[in-house]
Amino acid sequence: MPVEITYLGRNCFRLKGRDGIVITDPCPPESGFTLGKQTAEVVTMSRRVDPGYSWSEGIGGNPVVLDAPGEYEIGGILVTGIATRAIDGSRNVVFISEIAGIRVGHLGLTATAAIDDLKDVDVLLLPVGGSNALAPNLAADLMTKIEPRIAIPMNYKAGGETLPLEPLESFLKETGNRPEPLPRISVSRSGLPSDLTVMILEPK
Repeated sequence: MPVEITYLGRNCFRLKGRDGIVITDPCPPESGFTLGKQTAEVVTMSRRVDPGYSWSEGIGGNPVVLDAPGEYEIGGILVTGIATRAIDGSRNVVFISEIAGIRVGHLGLTATAAIDDLKDVDVLLLPVGGSNALAPNLAADLMTKIEPRIAIPMNYKAGGETLPLEPLESFLKETGNRPEPLPRISVSRSGLPSDLTVMILEPK
């Protein structure tokens, strides 16, 4: 079974595989995005101290909430948390979730990243809208250094977003890519592109 990736807005994604569902950085209604009725086995929060990225009470199913560095295994889902720093110097946790053999790296609101720890990530979810995280040019540079098979931008101005973030177009200009937005993607080991591919997901 492949991993189905759906973008729910801001830094929030649903990663669904045969062993369960991971929700990343759930955002509250005041973010301008509506998560709907979501359930999960695991919720990862890169910034527990930031209420705009840690609305775990909005996720049903009694999930295990991870917000610290470490190695975890929950029902066949492997998760690794790596401590980094946000722009303001406070702690950010990069999470790598392995579901159905696909390693998905979620950078949270990092201002730095341990590239060596992310070199074998298949799918990279990275902030690109500046303000509280990576500026578009820095995000594009980091993406090319990590070289995932698939890169999906997040944390940019879209929909009803209430934060002063830059639009997605600023990041796309840096990459030279103009991919068509998709409602979701399904990723399998055999279906991974051979070269770095930027994919855009429409906020659900």
